[in-house]
Parts: sequence; structure tokens; C-alpha cells
Amino acid sequence: MAPQNSTKKRKAVTRDSPEADKVALSDGGGDVEASFLDGILSQSEDEDEDSDGFQSADSDEHKEGREDSEDPEDDIGSEEVPLEEDGEEKGRVSNVNGSAKSMSRDTESDEPPPDHIVTEDANGNPRYVYREIDPVYDTDDSDAPETANTIGNIPLSFYDSYPHIGYDINGKKVARPAKGEALDALLDSIDIPKGWTGLTDPNTGKPLELSEQELDVLRRIQTNEVAEDGFDPYPATIEYFTSKTETMPLSAAPEPKRRFVPSKHEAKRVMKIVKAIREGRILPYKPPRDEDEEDAGVQRYDVWANEAPRPDHPMNIPAPKLPPPIHEESYHPPPEYLPDQVEKQAWEDADDEDRDKEYMPTDHSSLRKVPGYDRFIKEKFERCLDLYLAPRVRRSKLNIDPESLLPKLPNRNELKPFPTTCATIFRGHEGRVRSLAVDPSGVWLASGGDDGTLRVWELLTGRQLWHVKISSEEAINVVRWRPGTNAVVISVATGEDLYFIVPPIISPELETHSYSIIDAGFGYATSNPSSTDSAKKPPAAQWTRPSPRLLDAGVLLKTHLRSVIKVISWHRRGEYLTTVSPSGQTSAVAIHTLSKHLTQQPFRRLKGLPQFAAFHPSKPVFFVATQRTIRSYDLARQELLKIIQPGARWISSFDIHPGGDNLIVGSYDKRLLWHDLDLSARPYKTLRYHRKAIRQVAFHKGGLPLFADASDDGSVQVFHGKVVGDLMENATIVPVTLLRGHAVRRDLGVMDLDWHPREAWCVSAGADGTCRLWM
Repeated sequence: MAPQNSTKKRKAVTRDSPEADKVALSDGGGDVEASFLDGILSQSEDEDEDSDGFQSADSDEHKEGREDSEDPEDDIGSEEVPLEEDGEEKGRVSNVNGSAKSMSRDTESDEPPPDHIVTEDANGNPRYVYREIDPVYDTDDSDAPETANTIGNIPLSFYDSYPHIGYDINGKKVARPAKGEALDALLDSIDIPKGWTGLTDPNTGKPLELSEQELDVLRRIQTNEVAEDGFDPYPATIEYFTSKTETMPLSAAPEPKRRFVPSKHEAKRVMKIVKAIREGRILPYKPPRDEDEEDAGVQRYDVWANEAPRPDHPMNIPAPKLPPPIHEESYHPPPEYLPDQVEKQAWEDADDEDRDKEYMPTDHSSLRKVPGYDRFIKEKFERCLDLYLAPRVRRSKLNIDPESLLPKLPNRNELKPFPTTCATIFRGHEGRVRSLAVDPSGVWLASGGDDGTLRVWELLTGRQLWHVKISSEEAINVVRWRPGTNAVVISVATGEDLYFIVPPIISPELETHSYSIIDAGFGYATSNPSSTDSAKKPPAAQWTRPSPRLLDAGVLLKTHLRSVIKVISWHRRGEYLTTVSPSGQTSAVAIHTLSKHLTQQPFRRLKGLPQFAAFHPSKPVFFVATQRTIRSYDLARQELLKIIQPGARWISSFDIHPGGDNLIVGSYDKRLLWHDLDLSARPYKTLRYHRKAIRQVAFHKGGLPLFADASDDGSVQVFHGKVVGDLMENATIVPVTLLRGHAVRRDLGVMDLDWHPREAWCVSAGADGTCRLWM
């Protein structure tokens, strides 16, 4: 920006002050400038050399007396006054808008104005010193804030290559504040002052700090307080118009005559309106416009237009009438209707919804003393709502007894027999009793648990008849008797092994027949050796004799599988049985033939983790339960029949009704589900009577309409479930009793249960190490 040549130019020079001298000294090209800027400005050494060379060139121009500058940048940078050769600082800054050369020309040609005096600086050049401006009270600048930097709208980026950022009102350079590495080091060594904002003042270029007063104002605003001291947000109301009536007039002058004589001006305006009405230019009544144009094809009827009394008819819906007033609503009610102080206080303290009446009876001596009713608008609004929302159809009210809607359940005493009392407790196991079973004759009870011992008890007396230690490392998971009374065989699952045992508590003839049924498979395997192809494939199970110790104790046969057995279920004929190993994957479900010592794996792949399996009581149908579904297969056709969806998260067990058309499912999510296989794949009833998981469910196989479930809450719930042959009648399910007696150990309660084959007796096995007979 080169200075423009002008004949008249005002020279803005500084006053003689110590601060101006310091600025001028800091702007010189000697050692003072180098010591002041070293380590503060973020310029390179090359830029410093260029700056020094620029200043020396400018000094030569002054010595030679050149009047014009060819480069505009030289004019901008030639603001420094040249110094003497000895390096001493004797001059000050004398020009703001132009160079020193143009200033010297103007001083020779122009006469000094009267508002300043001319002095001589250190270099011998004239210097103008202006007088102080004394603004009067009516000047515009009297209240204006003092501006430190006078560069106006010029961006500070224009001064990036200079050690100053502008000029003040006296023409002095405004030094650039310290920044860069030196400032960072300084900030790291000191604490942040109070009032620090991190902002930069655009006028001075210095950090903007808040004063104590400004910080206090900000704190008040943040805490929702009044920002200014002494401000009252709730001032007292100034009563401009009081209720006092002055008895004497302000003036005793008589009323003027113009207040009694009709106004001629108003008479003229009235006659103009009358003339316009007579001529038809103004209509006396203009009907209002309907903003919403109604559809001409829609007919609307006012059902309450005729309020004349008519006979009662379904098509006649009279408008609801307000009740007549009573004594309490009178402005002067009898004393017996007025509340006392306690009743009045109770009415005022109660909520609007809890009050028995919407008003408080009040006594007034005369009608003119009755004030306005404060709830008038609200009551009229509610009355309009009653009329607007009144039903347009008469509804016939049904008088129905709620008790009649509930299903009629039979009397509990009529559903007997069912177990109610604990008759016998079987003690002897160490640890939990995982499984038990009652033999088909109903005389003996077999149980097994964590101690790996199989125990046979006498059911009625609770006396232990026989026991054998099957394993000292594995627990007995399942114990089941072979169906039928022609032989006595117990199947026991321990780990990956399945044992067939004939207990020595039966007659010799029955024992011999039981031996022959188990040993028949060895002769079949000898007469029918496996083919060459099947020899290459590993067998599904290995049928062998157990150890001599177990063989002497009555354990005759051992079947070894490749996974832990959790479930054993026999076919009704006693020839086949199935085992379930949830961790076996493809070999999870296996069907065994006892007379042939043969094991088959009917499923190559199952959709889900198998949990339970059972045979249909009368049909060649096989049921397999996974975590969420139960699938039924036809063994003769070898095809899938139905997929039952109980809706449970994790199925624990299921049992099939002796009739074969109904199914009960127990789940770990505390639900017992009844399925009607002929009705739907969804459950017919969902029963929730337990607080914890259900582990076992069982139907009574002796013809009694009973079933029960065992839960981890230590209880056994017994139900009456009657199933009839009529397809039009649903099953009757009634809970009859809740059996409690087992203690809960480590969140485990009743582990297994079984029914007596003929009587209404139930046997349960608990995690407390006992078995209980319920009669």
C-alpha cells in the first residue's frame, strides 16, 4: 500500500512520552531490537537478514535525498527513521501515513497549522507535536471506548512479517504480544490466571481476560440468578388506580353547557349513516359467512331439537338434565347443612378427586352479598362436554354375575384319590438322588445318585433290600425298570455305560428267565456275524460283559456308548429301549434291541440339541424332543409325522398319556404345557405353578386321571387330568395338591418322580439325598 501524493496531508505524530520512546527504541535496527525479539517471534533467520537489509537500503535512500519510491513495498517498510553510523539510537518515529521523505517535503512547503507546535528531533528534522484534544460534553466521542489500535478493518494478517500489529491514536506502533515457543514455555511454568478465556482481543492482539465483575456476572447467569446487584425481579405493584372514592370533587366549577347540549357534529354523522341505510348502501344486518361450506348432500339432524316429553323408546334419547338444586347449594342454607371448622379444613386439604362435593356450603345474609361463582366457567364447560359426548345409542346393560364367567371346576373332594401325605422316607444315599423308578409289580423301588450306588428298596416299608456299587467315579444318571412282570431287569446309565442288572431279590424261576432274556443276545451275535462293510465302520455301541465284581453282584450286561447317557426310555413290550446323550451330536439318540444286543442310530443329523425321547404307548411312533420342539416319527414308514411347538425356551422332559392323544411337557422356564395332539401343534393349556425350573413330568400309567411335575423349588404339583373319548369335549385339568417335603440344595429340589403302577401313590427323588413316598 503506497502512500498517495496529496498537497494537503495531516501528519499524525506522537507526543513526548516515556512509553513512545520505548516503542521507538524497540523499533530501531540496533542491538536493542535483536535482544527484544530474540526467542519470541517465530520467524526464521533468513527473514531477519532480509529485514535488516531492507532497513539499511532505506537508510541509504534518505541520505541520497530520493523523493519518489518505485516499489510500493519500500514505502510500507520505510517507516523507521535512519540512525547515525555509530549505532546509537537518537530518533523516534515521526511519520504514520507516509515515508520520511514525503514528510520532509510537506514540512518545507506547508505552513504550520495553529493547533500544533514545531520542534526538532534528534536527526535535525522538524517534528510536529499536537495539543491534547479536550472533548466537550456534547461530542460524539465522549462516551466512545478508547481504541488502542487504529488500523480499522485491515486484517492483522497484513502485519505478520512485522514486529508490530498497528498504530495507536498517536501514531505509535503497537508491539506484537509474545507468542510461540517462549509463550508456551511461559504458560507451562505459570498457572492459568483467573479470568483467562483463551481468546484474543482483535483490537490489541493481547489475550482477553475477564474481570472480577464479569466473572461474577457469568456465575450469576449460570446459576439462574439476577445478573445485576440491586435489581428486584418482583417489585411492589404501583397502584395507579386505587379503590378509594373521593367524596369531594377536584374542582368546584359548574358543569359546562356543552355537556348537556347534543353535539351537532355527532348529529351530522348519524344523519349520514341514516341516509346510507335508506339508500341501501349500508345494510342494517348482514348474515355472517360460514367459513366451512357444508356439503349439501349430507343431512344432519339435531336429536335434541324438540325437548317435548315423549314416551320411552329406543329411538328416543332425551338430553341429560341437570339435577335440581338442594339445600346445600342455597346462599342461606339451614345451619345443619353448614360444615364446622374441622370439616372445612378436611375439605380444603383433600384433593379435587377425593372431595365428596365440588363446593363448600356458605351462608350469606342477603342475596346481594353473594360473590361471583369461581367455578362457573368450568362447570359450564363440563356441561357442554356431557352433552357433546353423550351416547347416541341406548345400550342395554347386561346383568351378569362375574362368578358365572369362570369355568365350573369340580369339587376337590370329588377328584380323590390323589396323594396328599408323605408316608415313607428312603434314606441311605450320599449326595443327590438323581433318578428312581417303581417296578411294574409295584413292590420295589430302585434309586441311584451321585454316590454311584444302585439301591433297591421295599416300597411300603422303606427297607433297603439290596445295593451294588456301579461306579466310584461317575454318578448314576438314570434308573429304569424293564416293562412287564415276566422278567425283572433294571437298566442303569452311568457316564457312557449302560448296565442291565437282575437283582437277587426275586424267585429262582423269575431270575432264570431274566438271565435268558439278557444272554439271548450273545447267541444272536455268534450266529449272525457282522459283514465286511460293517466291520470297517465302528459300531454304535459295544455289548460286553462287565467286570467280575459286577458280574458276581448281578450286573450281567454292559453297553458302552461314545457319549454320556442322560435319558432311558423303554418300549411297552420290553424288547427295545432308547437312550439320549445330549452331547453325542450324530449319536445322541440311539435305539437298542435287548434280545439281539444291537444298537441303531436312526438320525444322521438332528435340528437342535436332543433332550428327551420316548415311544408311543400303542403305536409305532417315536417322539424326540430338542430344546424348543418335539418331533414325532413313524417307525414303520420312517417319516416325520408332526412337529409339536410347545413354545418353551428349553424343554426338560415330556410324557405321553396312556391314551396316546395327549402330551405334557415340562420346561426349565417354569412352565408345564398340555398338548392335544389331535387339536393343534400349539399347547392347549399352559400352567405356571412353580417358581423354578421343572425337571420331570409323568402321567399315571394305571388308569387314574393323574399327572405330576417335579420342580427345583422342592415341591411336587399333582394335577387331575381327565381325558374323554368325545372329540367335542376338551380335557379337564385341575390342580389338586402341592406336595412339599424335599429341601433345596444348591438351587436343586426334586430331581425325578414316578407313579405306582396301580395305586394313586407318587415317589419323588430329591437333591437332599432322600426319596419320599406320597400316598
